[in-house]
Amino acid sequence: MARVSIIIPNWNGARLLPVCLRALARQTFRDFESVVVDNASADDSRALLARDFPDVRVLALDANYFFAGAVNRGIRGTASEIVVLLNNDTEAEATWLEELVSALDANPRAGMAATKLRLFDERTKLHSAGDFYRRDGTPGNRGVWEIDAGQYDDARAAPPLFGVCGGACAYRRALLDDIGLFDEDLKFNCEDVDLNWRARLAGYDCVLAPRAIVYHMLSASGGGAFASYYVGRNFIAVLAKNYPRALWQKYWREIFAAQWAITRDALRHWRGAAARARLRGQLAGLAALPRYLQKRRATQALQRVSDGELEKLLAG
Repeated sequence: MARVSIIIPNWNGARLLPVCLRALARQTFRDFESVVVDNASADDSRALLARDFPDVRVLALDANYFFAGAVNRGIRGTASEIVVLLNNDTEAEATWLEELVSALDANPRAGMAATKLRLFDERTKLHSAGDFYRRDGTPGNRGVWEIDAGQYDDARAAPPLFGVCGGACAYRRALLDDIGLFDEDLKFNCEDVDLNWRARLAGYDCVLAPRAIVYHMLSASGGGAFASYYVGRNFIAVLAKNYPRALWQKYWREIFAAQWAITRDALRHWRGAAARARLRGQLAGLAALPRYLQKRRATQALQRVSDGELEKLLAG
């Protein structure tokens, strides 16, 4: 059994898969399996994989289960010690996996390790050096659009690292066995933020592997109005499920101000499809609050660290 399973969710990504999979074939760390979880693609993804990448395991799904559902089926279909997620619209440097695994080996308290994502077409510019989560309930990528000058490499000097970006990251299977897999109700976007919260509530650390580099074809596999809807909805879902009561009481004004700012910006750009989709997402998030609050009981039961320790992980 391989020590690492690299799980690649795919939906109509035949044009993207060759770059991604050829980069994996060049990895210096070899104790891994590549698993493409195909969300019932209508293009020639499956034929391409069978013809050109026979060593890649394919889990062929009967429907589109979106990111969360596909990844969960990939995790359940493997048994490795470490689970690595990788978007199909990426190209990993040859030492990426070696550096990612080494970061976990060097930090036994860490349940997850973040990759340094750079833009595919501007290879010195960051898309993510791990993720942050603000006190006002808005998540984001550290370093987005910045030139990578090593400003996030020293954890002692960098802004707080809250969690990993699910586009390229590693989890210990023991972590996932403890806190559960991705919430499939979220479907697309912020599933990784939700899992980051559960890991942090349960007391797991997160580490950045600064020399684990992946180049990302930003939004090549999903974006626009579709993504905006789920951002609007899932920001609210993550808050409702995960944000501790004591921090709600302390920062509720900032939280509501941030949501109103999103609403106001969408109204200002009402003619744009993405803006309208984000508004619809916010309304859907509010309508689904009873369901999210019901899930909150299980999430809050995971908490093993103090509210003060969690507060230290939040960005201003």
